[in-house]
Amino acid sequence: MNVAEAVGAVLASLGVRAAFGVVGSGNFHVTNALAEHGVRYVAARHECGAATMADAYARMSGTVTIVSVHQGPGLTNALTGVTEAAKSRTPLLVLAPEATSPTSNFRIDQAALAEAVGAHCARIGSAETVLDDTVMAFLAALLGRRTVVLNLPLDVQAEELPEETAESVRELVAGRGGAHRGVASRVPAPWGLTFPKEPSLETPTGTPTGTPAEEGEPEGLAAEPSDALTRFARLLAGASRPVFVAGRGARGARRELEALGEQVGALFATSAVAKGHFHGSPWDLDVSGGFATPLAAELIRDADLVVGWGCSFTTWTTRHGTLIGPEAAVVQVDLDPDALGVHREVDLGVVGDVRETARAVAALLAGPGGRSEPAPGYRTPEIAARIAREGRWRDVPYEDTGAGGRIDPRTLTIGLDHLLPEERLVAVDSGNFMGYPSMFLTVPDGSAFCFTQAFQSIGLGLATAIGAALARPDRVTVAALGDGGALMGIAELETVVRLGLPMMVVVYDDEEYGAEVHHFAPHGLPVGAVTFPPVDIAAIGRGFGCEAVTVRTEEDLAGVAAWLKGPRDKPLVVHAKVTADTPAWWLEEAFRGH
Repeated sequence: MNVAEAVGAVLASLGVRAAFGVVGSGNFHVTNALAEHGVRYVAARHECGAATMADAYARMSGTVTIVSVHQGPGLTNALTGVTEAAKSRTPLLVLAPEATSPTSNFRIDQAALAEAVGAHCARIGSAETVLDDTVMAFLAALLGRRTVVLNLPLDVQAEELPEETAESVRELVAGRGGAHRGVASRVPAPWGLTFPKEPSLETPTGTPTGTPAEEGEPEGLAAEPSDALTRFARLLAGASRPVFVAGRGARGARRELEALGEQVGALFATSAVAKGHFHGSPWDLDVSGGFATPLAAELIRDADLVVGWGCSFTTWTTRHGTLIGPEAAVVQVDLDPDALGVHREVDLGVVGDVRETARAVAALLAGPGGRSEPAPGYRTPEIAARIAREGRWRDVPYEDTGAGGRIDPRTLTIGLDHLLPEERLVAVDSGNFMGYPSMFLTVPDGSAFCFTQAFQSIGLGLATAIGAALARPDRVTVAALGDGGALMGIAELETVVRLGLPMMVVVYDDEEYGAEVHHFAPHGLPVGAVTFPPVDIAAIGRGFGCEAVTVRTEEDLAGVAAWLKGPRDKPLVVHAKVTADTPAWWLEEAFRGH
């Protein structure tokens, strides 16, 4: 057994389910070893697509996922997707063969590249250390929730393992790996639901004993807080208009957050990446930030306490801070202490797992001397009626701009929302169009929206949808793309067809890079470099083996309805010729962040 074979065997034994990549000479053997030991290998057409597919698969499956690339250009081709994953703290392991000869054309400083984009770098040192090196790289991805580039030097890959090390690998593969197998036994459950918790600096050893309340203090909670959880409970008990904002770090904790929200009368919202987390709740405001409805923006701005649960409070989630009122108290709960207060100042930071923190605070509020009945908080009959009446973008009146053979993107998206089955998964690329699917398409839960936007790169959407679809084959996956991003990643349409994915690819085609057009044209600047002649994207889809329909009016959605009725044996490309005259209003927010 050589090193390349050992790496594949060990990773498979640790519970890795899927690997994505483009195979060259340097990663040929390690990729085959992964497949031999039961890891599903998915061949992409470009390394950036492979990295993005793996990122999306990890997000939707909750498992550490692998990207396998060739040395040198394989890694540089993958770099945009790797950067997105690193910025999103996706547990991803990039297997990067490494040319160590100074005369090799493939020679680059791969460690420096990884570190430059925020990924952790590791290396297989020798045949003697391959088992520990591989396990440690895997744990760095799993426990640190981070993207790890594992360099595999070409000369080391070919080394034969000493018999003692080979026997340890064989024992791990057979399920008798001692301490290493102890790691593997914890891996198959999704990290988003059973992520091993770091020791919390703020978790109490027990429920604090209540002291007599001072005037104005909630009964049963210490007037002088002894720790962060007690302070947090006091803030919740004293709030009259609390709002909970859930991010990706809250995945799997809906039940606990809803129970705590019931105790204190909180309304619910999410960051964009966690859209759908509270879907179906009568107190759900949907997304906070640039995609927030007018009602959501109003109610969040009027809150006297805003709690971010696994949410970073970025400029997008807070509209550059304007969504949080000047008098509101802000609490941030996160597993990573370094994430607290990074994007905005908070009144209280609590280090801890979202689920366990919510349970602990709920216990404090319900403990001796606590409330016997839930507080009304923000939950009044008037607010409930307004959410039911105004709580979704489809409820907000608009003037339809469709004309001249082009459909209003809002009308298009509302029509798609009506047609799609409830069990859907939506993946959205970046660009001028992206608010329409993000705002007007509903999703059934927080595991049904895949939003690779941490690096704000266009062209990742189709690959995102492929990875998400493979992780959730029980749902109809919708890839929402702009024409620019679609054409950047168009090669992966072949991957969709080859894999037989019953996916819908919706292309919002305005024949321009709309973000730049609407940003610069009003200033009288030339925009010829960002406008393009018509492209028959439907014909391109058919050329790859997809079914396709061109949508210019609402009536053209009949073709989409026909495909949804079945048999869906081919993916569908929806070439939507959308109006381009009106800029997406959220663009001003986006450009303020540049």
